[in-house]
Amino acid sequence: MVNQNLTATEIGFTHEDFAALLDKYDYHFSPGDVVPGTVFSIEPRGALIDIGAKTAAYIPIQEMSINRVDSPEEVLQSNETREFFILTDENEDGQLTLSIRRIEYMRAWERVRQLQAEDATVRSGVFATNRGGALVRIEGLRGFIPGSHISTRKPKEELVGEDLPLKFLEVDEERNRLVLSHRRALVERKMNRLEVGEVVIGTVRGIKPYGAFIDIGGVSGLLHISEISHEHIDTPHSVFNVNDEVKVMIIDLDAERGRISLSTKQLEPEPGDMIKNRDLVYDKAEEMAAKYREQLLAKQQGATAAAATAVEVVAEEEIPPAVELEEEIPPASELEEEIPVVAEIEEEIPPAAKLEQEIPVVAEIEEEIPPAAELEQEIPVVAEIEKEIPAAIEE
Repeated sequence: MVNQNLTATEIGFTHEDFAALLDKYDYHFSPGDVVPGTVFSIEPRGALIDIGAKTAAYIPIQEMSINRVDSPEEVLQSNETREFFILTDENEDGQLTLSIRRIEYMRAWERVRQLQAEDATVRSGVFATNRGGALVRIEGLRGFIPGSHISTRKPKEELVGEDLPLKFLEVDEERNRLVLSHRRALVERKMNRLEVGEVVIGTVRGIKPYGAFIDIGGVSGLLHISEISHEHIDTPHSVFNVNDEVKVMIIDLDAERGRISLSTKQLEPEPGDMIKNRDLVYDKAEEMAAKYREQLLAKQQGATAAAATAVEVVAEEEIPPAVELEEEIPPASELEEEIPVVAEIEEEIPPAAKLEQEIPVVAEIEEEIPPAAELEQEIPVVAEIEKEIPAAIEE
């Protein structure tokens, strides 16, 4: 039987030693840290968690999940070990407050950013609607679908509980904004089955001053006023009415912006037929669309050929290699020998004083040239010459 009356001296381990040992192995916890912990007590509105601190940490029920939790047992089980986020520092009792919701929140935003980068399509059920649009949850985060990006004939109120395909429009963790588009997801899915130059049948769902919106298999395309006819049209209302069934040709597919551009002008056998004889346009639609595709293909091939020709011309140009260029250019040392420096040039040019001495001034030149009077005295006149030369007869 163990003697329970042993003194501290006999044991060799005092209360102070035990406290010092606890201090030695106590970890420092700071808000923002993620630490492992074990559930050892579940409370009515929370749970006590052992994370290795002096005092058990506490997690309230509202911090147990990113989603609504009615009972702690929905999330935690006794003796379960998992990661916890330290939400606040120790209170006056030395107790830390923990959170699972914050960890899920960080990981959810990370996952959503990854899905946006992949341009992924996600599905989610509408859990509420308001005047501006509909609310959904993506990875536990609340997302918003603007009314302009909901493509359905149902009233918004009837969308609650309906599962919708969605594309990401905006992911901003700092502003806590997650905006999605149902219309873009439908358009992208529909676009995968559509081609430029294809003739489709649609229904006029709306008319604006700038064009008509045509429903083609659940997605909306725009028939711009400039693409209705080759002849001038004042307003689309003069050609179409809401709920009219029309034949249109696809002239552009913009998956990134979720837009489909349509045309009836390209289907006209003669300019103005959409106004004068719409039935003829519809009868000849496939034939005119085939011609349009041929022209489009010819343009594409011409552009490709032009690009290839340009590449060949560049390749044929004779560009001497760098080695040849270097051989033609003498090194800097030779250039320095051929080009006299400034000092040598100055030596060859006599100073202005010497030039003045070598070049006689005007006065000196005038002195060397005798005046006209003296020249006249030195040159005998004709009469005197005649006296000195005996006539030929006398000889």
